Amino acid sequence: MLLKELTLLSGPSGHEDEVRAFLKKEAAARGAQVRCDAIGNVIAYRKGVNPDKPHVMIAAHMDEVGFIIRSATDDGLLRIDCVGGIDPRVIVSKRVRVGDEKIPGVIGAMAIHLQTAADMERVLDYDGLYIDIGAKDKEEAQRVAPVGTYAVFDSDYVEFGEGLVKAKALDDRVGCLAALRALSESEYDGDLTCVFTAQEECGLRGAEVAAYRVKPDLALVLEGTASNDMGMTPSDTLKVTRVNKGVAVSFMDRTSIVNRPLFDFVTKTADAAGIPWQIKQLMTGGNDAGPIHKSRAGVPSIVLSTPCRYIHSPACVASCKDMQAQQELVLAVLRALKNDCPFGKIEGKE
Repeated sequence: MLLKELTLLSGPSGHEDEVRAFLKKEAAARGAQVRCDAIGNVIAYRKGVNPDKPHVMIAAHMDEVGFIIRSATDDGLLRIDCVGGIDPRVIVSKRVRVGDEKIPGVIGAMAIHLQTAADMERVLDYDGLYIDIGAKDKEEAQRVAPVGTYAVFDSDYVEFGEGLVKAKALDDRVGCLAALRALSESEYDGDLTCVFTAQEECGLRGAEVAAYRVKPDLALVLEGTASNDMGMTPSDTLKVTRVNKGVAVSFMDRTSIVNRPLFDFVTKTADAAGIPWQIKQLMTGGNDAGPIHKSRAGVPSIVLSTPCRYIHSPACVASCKDMQAQQELVLAVLRALKNDCPFGKIEGKE
């Protein structure tokens, strides 16, 4: 299964090499013209036959959250920091793979038996965490994993329950999967560029570079987003998204306000096609739509996300139904743009 392959690949922000090679091959196999830019984005272009239709950019980030080695102790333990946002409370005792050699390791902290009362009250931070790779001393640790070496979660892909999936990096390999399907199945007759962006988790960097180069007229940003539909969430708290309720459509977050005509077009398209969708109800976080919608003369943009429980952890959980809804909505929007497109070229675009 393609999603399983995608999630098992290692691709922390700034070191997406393994994922990049895979996506280049998959995009080329779907007939796209594939190239990479200096920051590491994979740009897969399919030329259209109708020059009057807007150039559509589909963006999905290929990077995942992870860790980077910043030093080693005399005892051979690796001191770490996070790459992207990872709550240190969820990573103790979790397995990781370190470096290109995928050396097995475990994230450790002081055992509960050794903690003082003050320690028990303190929230763990990265100064109190380390990766244990079994090195006998500092010299061995630095030889095997020098400063700047990356590490990622070591987590199996598991299907469980009624159509649920557990894996690392569902944010945003679900979006990558949807973009690949668009390359395979869409019959959109305008120019189409699918960009698998780099370094989203550490500042939306790849998308800024890609949008400037691609110069799209319209952008669909495909994401994995947070879900807080678990039973312990207070009833008076907004559910950001709900698993098994369809693709999440954003109207605003901390990096962009969605183009309203595009929002209406997309949601009406979903309704007409019978595709389940939901509003992302909390205006938190950001994604690649932030830099894309401000690029050059401005780009009408919208974010379509798969809800994920326990996001940015080694055990993200998502629904196959929601992933399917994300993929189907992308295809439906492209089909609608082909048949009756209310959007045109950006005037004055270089």
